[in-house]
Amino acid sequence: MEYKALKVIISGGGTGGHIFPAISIANKLKELNPRTEILFVGAEGKMEMEKVPAAGYEIIGLPIVGLQRQLNVKNIINDIQVPFKVLSSIRKAKRIIKDFKPDVAVGVGGYASAPLLYAATKLGIPSVIQEQNGFAGLTNKKLGSKVQSICVAYEGMERFFPKEKIVLTGNPIRNVFVPCTPQMKEEGVREYGLDPSRKHIFIVGGSLGSSRFNQCMRKWISDGCPGGEGVDVLWQCGKYYKAGVDEFMKEKQEVDPESVRNIHHSDFIGRMDLAYAAADVVVSRSGASSVSELCAAHKATVFVPSPNVAEDHQTHNAMALVNKHAAMIVKDSEAMEKMIPTALELLKDPEEIALLEENAGKLALPDAARKIADEVYKLV
Repeated sequence: MEYKALKVIISGGGTGGHIFPAISIANKLKELNPRTEILFVGAEGKMEMEKVPAAGYEIIGLPIVGLQRQLNVKNIINDIQVPFKVLSSIRKAKRIIKDFKPDVAVGVGGYASAPLLYAATKLGIPSVIQEQNGFAGLTNKKLGSKVQSICVAYEGMERFFPKEKIVLTGNPIRNVFVPCTPQMKEEGVREYGLDPSRKHIFIVGGSLGSSRFNQCMRKWISDGCPGGEGVDVLWQCGKYYKAGVDEFMKEKQEVDPESVRNIHHSDFIGRMDLAYAAADVVVSRSGASSVSELCAAHKATVFVPSPNVAEDHQTHNAMALVNKHAAMIVKDSEAMEKMIPTALELLKDPEEIALLEENAGKLALPDAARKIADEVYKLV
């Protein structure tokens, strides 16, 4: 295939789960032809307005906002404004498209995706959407009938989209996530100051941390770390919770230093690939990118899906692996009682760990960004 220079609009965002795959797609398109021009379109005030320029790309914001489900005065005022902001965003999206004259539009989900791709399809611009989750989001479901190609990360997505448009590509992730080797494990153990003679659990609640995971860890530590003999825990608590966790750990250390000697907490994990490699078992939320990374790393994982996401898509993501004996699941509502004990129980069963690792590896879809880039070129 000839990779000629293109003009591409990429729209979407709102969360890291949308933004970082979008940047990966942009990077791959630039790699295939450095003369390709890329313009991002995001939602004003959302994190893409900061993250995309930091990655070296231009972005224009739309005044779009989403409906808020929780009932309070602020959200009612927001929801009254939604239809007006949608219309305003569509008008602005049309102006952006007419000015930029893209060859193709790519939507990755999130607020800005809907008006931009709606405008693009109305103006006859070939369009593709990338659905990261095992349960399609509302925006992408509505756009599915209008676009030419739909790149997905899970099987069975014909429930949501026209079958003839679906291409199984996987989710774009950084190329550092590869099957973990003994050498990587040694490096990870050194990086995070773990004891190589012990077994290791990695507790990770997403880039911002998880209040529920932190509650589970505090309870387990306060109970005396039952079942944790011979185990090191690497605990990513998140920057919002760091001060409280630091204070909690300091109090425990003053009373009984031995009780927390094998708990290693940090607000942020810079080398996720090495943290995965160091871990014998990972406990994680089941956002689309996390699931894809853990499959690529061939890790045995206990998923605790976040209940605070639209359409409960994290549960659908996790169950896609659980149904193929590639992961375990604990409900968020049962996490206080079951999360840590489930991980510790799995840690005692090396045969089950090996089976989960093998099956997770089978579900990995490497080089997703290249496959999506190829779909973009097929449209033009």
